Amino acid sequence: MTDLKRTLDAGGHCVLEMPSGTGKTVSLLSLIVAYQLSFPEPRKLIYCSRTMSEIEKALAELKALMAYRAKELGYVEEFRGLGLTSRKNLCLHPSVKREKRGEVVDARCRSMTAGFVKEKKARGEDVELCVYHDNLDLLEPHNLVPPGVYTFDSLMKYCEKTTQCPYFSARRMMPFCNVIIYSYHYLLDPKIADRVSKEFSKDCIVVFDEAHNIDNVCIESLSIDLTEDSLRKAARGASNLEKKITEMKASDATKLQNEYQKLVDGLREEEERREAEESFMTNPVLPDDLLKEAVPGNIRRAEHFVAFLKRFVEYLKTRMKVLHVISETPASFLKHLKDLTYIERKPLRFCAERLQSLVRTLELANVEDYLPLQEVATFATLVATYEKGFLLILEPFESEAAKVPNPVLHYTCLDASIAIKPVFDRFSSVIITSGTLSPLEMYPRMLQFDTVVQESYTMTLARRSFLPLIITRGSDQVAISSRFEIRNDPSVVRNYGNILIEFAKITPDGMVVFFPSYLYMESIISMWQGMGILDEVWKYKLLLVETPDSQETSLALETYRTACSNGRGAVMLCVARGKVSEGIDFDHHYGRTVLCIGIPYQYTESRILKARLEFLRENFRIKENDFLSFDAMRHAAQCLGRVLRGKDDYGIMVLADKRYGRKRNQLPRWINQAMMESDTNMSTDMAVAAGKKFLRTMAQRMEEKDGISTWTLEELMEHQRKQKVGLERMEEVRDGDNGAGPGAPPGGSGGGDADEYDYSDEEELMKMDIDPPTAAQVRAAA
Repeated sequence: MTDLKRTLDAGGHCVLEMPSGTGKTVSLLSLIVAYQLSFPEPRKLIYCSRTMSEIEKALAELKALMAYRAKELGYVEEFRGLGLTSRKNLCLHPSVKREKRGEVVDARCRSMTAGFVKEKKARGEDVELCVYHDNLDLLEPHNLVPPGVYTFDSLMKYCEKTTQCPYFSARRMMPFCNVIIYSYHYLLDPKIADRVSKEFSKDCIVVFDEAHNIDNVCIESLSIDLTEDSLRKAARGASNLEKKITEMKASDATKLQNEYQKLVDGLREEEERREAEESFMTNPVLPDDLLKEAVPGNIRRAEHFVAFLKRFVEYLKTRMKVLHVISETPASFLKHLKDLTYIERKPLRFCAERLQSLVRTLELANVEDYLPLQEVATFATLVATYEKGFLLILEPFESEAAKVPNPVLHYTCLDASIAIKPVFDRFSSVIITSGTLSPLEMYPRMLQFDTVVQESYTMTLARRSFLPLIITRGSDQVAISSRFEIRNDPSVVRNYGNILIEFAKITPDGMVVFFPSYLYMESIISMWQGMGILDEVWKYKLLLVETPDSQETSLALETYRTACSNGRGAVMLCVARGKVSEGIDFDHHYGRTVLCIGIPYQYTESRILKARLEFLRENFRIKENDFLSFDAMRHAAQCLGRVLRGKDDYGIMVLADKRYGRKRNQLPRWINQAMMESDTNMSTDMAVAAGKKFLRTMAQRMEEKDGISTWTLEELMEHQRKQKVGLERMEEVRDGDNGAGPGAPPGGSGGGDADEYDYSDEEELMKMDIDPPTAAQVRAAA
């Protein structure tokens, strides 16, 4: 909290690595909320997290914090805290909220809330409006939601009672909130940030929690994949637009003429006219100077623009007809495009905005059909806007094993700093924090920003509540590793199976196992089945598996928790970088052991990864092996952190791969410091023996230790009083015994270092139940 305050005072950025389960969220919130309320200027806190469950937890923490402040202060402060998530999670409309897919919910919502739909209703046409959205216009805009902190649940309940839309209430209340908690994408993905976050002032404080993967989020937000299927749908969308334009020309040509005039005036004026909630497409981070320009003449007229789009889609279709991999820069792509089709760069830059304007003018309620066309328009804008940090990779096959061509055009961002640069430039303080950020210096290098503080904190524990172990060999002394050459060796697979069996025997309740990839997990499970290992595990625990399907995984997690709670116990087989490794907590009996099988390296044959590694080497001087190792170890550490979620939690952390022995320094400081030298090169038998001993120790009642265990406020004040009395007593002893005057250093009148103080009088202090002062306290007194 001190480092955080130092960062805010300096108006700079910081990188803080805090151990799992030590109160990261509440420490950040309590310091920043106190900071906000102590200074008169309006400093909004924008708190970003990765998953829905993490956002909900942060809202619950904030609610508890404000309740505590009210209790201590004796009055309730004027304060608002809200969370924002998608329409799918916040919709109250009876028929819309039943829809399963988010895109369908969005489309149906727009068809009932868009401005042109309301105009039709006013003209007497038979269209359905959303009563929850309509009611917002009847309420005061600054008081749609009264002061207080609202979790998603409490916001929904309040809005149901007052018959108003929770999603738009949260959106419209953002300027009046002290704290806003939402997903990274609302700030980092320019396509969304342009709508949701552009009103925030420069003095906002931004926190990226669970930010170990922030570079990947930045890259994904500016990358697009096009397939043959999406191009076919885009061509169909363009033809539909053409028909709609013809219909509008016949019925209401003035609307098209008005749109033409607006485009002559420039996009910025057009931006100001439009309602953010009506739009279905968004701006892929266009520079401000471009938005002031008028749209090029050759795409102002609707029919000309659609013809332009059709020509561009046809060009992309011809590029898809390849039999070998093509890799090229945006400049090379644009030159080839111009040579073949005479399409210039400038109109391409305006494609996304121009399509946005056209769809709004044509009053298209069902925008689902035009989403593939939007992807093409966004691709056109991106490829024409950026010159450096991007690459086009055209692959004829989806995977290495595929025999039938199914080409994919990857427009991939290689420079994570492009998406996050506007955030660092715009806001005064940005805090990047997680439990697994080591090595810390990698983030400022990759994201191109300067820090006020870079710190990795250790954990203070009343007892050793987690046991990190590195298993380098099996009971038969065969070295174990997920290295490609030996990962499917029967002896290695059998040894991994034995580790699973042995720890399933000794672990009470839940055990979580992480594999480097889905492919490796499938192959190893299949081999275990043949060896009879799974049958052995079944005797002790239920076995559940994570799959790429999110609904199946949610069901597996639910079953896993039930089995852990009713005493059957369970093993959850998961994948590092999968859904379970991010944001799912296995606290207390839900996870007493976590086992990492192998090191979760990325698939190094990926052409996109190779291009990014080359970019990092050439531009940031980050070696390929350094980045791959850093990336693998942050994900391994993230998996380990799943089982330790609080001061009264405990668990065993097993890293099963001989390579972890030489990579332990890349683990977060709090894990590395808890690992004894004897625990870094173990066989399966040694690790099981250490695990048994640890679990037996944890089962004992914990002795209260003064100065280590949890304290009440009274105990803390009593401790401070004793320390003060102790210092005074020591000064008396020093002055009396040495014959020195007040203020002379301990150890005699001749000076000397405070650390050389003679502690012979400690016994007397101990009898008085007073802690002897530390060297630092003696120095301070001297």
